Amino acid sequence: MSVLAKTLKNIDLRKQILFTMLILIVYRIGTFITVPGINREVLYGTVLETNVLGFFDALSGGALSNFSILALSITPYITASIVVQLLQMDVIPTLAEWAKEGETGKRKLNKLTRYMSLIMAFLQAIGISFGFNIMSGGVLLETQSAWLFLYIALIMTAGTAMLLFLADQITAKGIGNGTSMLIISGIMASFPGMFRDIHQAYLTDVTGINVVAVITIIALMVLTIIMVVYLQSATRKLPIQYANRHSSAQLSGQKDSFIPFKLNSAGVIPVIFASSIMSVPLTIADFFPNAGWARITRMFLDFREPLGLVIYVVLIALFTFFYAFVQVNPEKIAENLKKQGSYIPGIRPGDDTENYISKILRRVTAIGAVYLVVIATMPIVLGFIITDMPPSLQIGGTGILIVVGVALETAKQIGNKNQEKEYRGFIK
Repeated sequence: MSVLAKTLKNIDLRKQILFTMLILIVYRIGTFITVPGINREVLYGTVLETNVLGFFDALSGGALSNFSILALSITPYITASIVVQLLQMDVIPTLAEWAKEGETGKRKLNKLTRYMSLIMAFLQAIGISFGFNIMSGGVLLETQSAWLFLYIALIMTAGTAMLLFLADQITAKGIGNGTSMLIISGIMASFPGMFRDIHQAYLTDVTGINVVAVITIIALMVLTIIMVVYLQSATRKLPIQYANRHSSAQLSGQKDSFIPFKLNSAGVIPVIFASSIMSVPLTIADFFPNAGWARITRMFLDFREPLGLVIYVVLIALFTFFYAFVQVNPEKIAENLKKQGSYIPGIRPGDDTENYISKILRRVTAIGAVYLVVIATMPIVLGFIITDMPPSLQIGGTGILIVVGVALETAKQIGNKNQEKEYRGFIK
């Protein structure tokens, strides 16, 4: 039976998928609701013509360019997650202790991350409101009142809080990770605009179609999807043995045990982190196009510039290693192996095992980091070659990477739920 047929037959799974779709529809409707106190004619007639919002707008599904109540999207939560995870690395002892407390500590860290998300959302909302207003020449807001800026910031912060609630609902009652689903729904909403840009750039004049450019772009998209599908599931299996297992276990059909290390255990998180960190200050700098500091910021953080591309690559690599060691903790794995009476053949338990696992993880993650960098930068490098390539296409490569990566994880979850349903039926 096909996966689709199994999914449709699974009543619980159908309800979860339908629930997720309804949440995403609510999210998409919210992206078109403009905050009050805004002169819409100025917004759509002047501000948006500058087209400076880039990946930050793509991540929000166009909510930022609409100056929507959900304009900040889930980005403050992503930024807060980075900060909290960095602070756990023995920077703040209390957070490091929480990280070792299991589920209790995890709940405390999640609560701290959410509070920090709302603080960052409020600060970002004020900055964006001032920036949009400056770009419009001071006529975007109906009244130049401090209370109106505060009112708009509170509404946009409430929008982010609502998205966090919706993400939690998807995770608890829907399918997939709620935060990831909101992110890819926003990115997928920007894909029609990307294809429109392809049409306008290369296909508007039938006599002047740039066939090479169009074929190259389409081939690049297909190659990106194939590479992500193949490499996201690649693993390095590290065999382990049990000291207290009787030798007769091998005669009973006992399978070999191993620890799987994914080639890219960090998933698409490093790309999202790197893009978000670069997009926030870059978007603010674009509100002040003639300022000297803004030009310097664009030089360092715009990945369509050579120096910005180098920094983008470095950030992706750093976050890949950082998040891989957060997800796969060699110290904890070595400790668990010792408690279970198991070991890696040829490696002594304890510190030697931890060091060996760290070495393997570094090697595997190095390949994963190269893979992420290649996928994320291919469209950008192509933009250096095809000089008239629209900016949305360079951003689109990163978007495809994120969408395909999250789609694979969601498909895997659906497959597990279908298999779980079959097991329950067999037991009955």
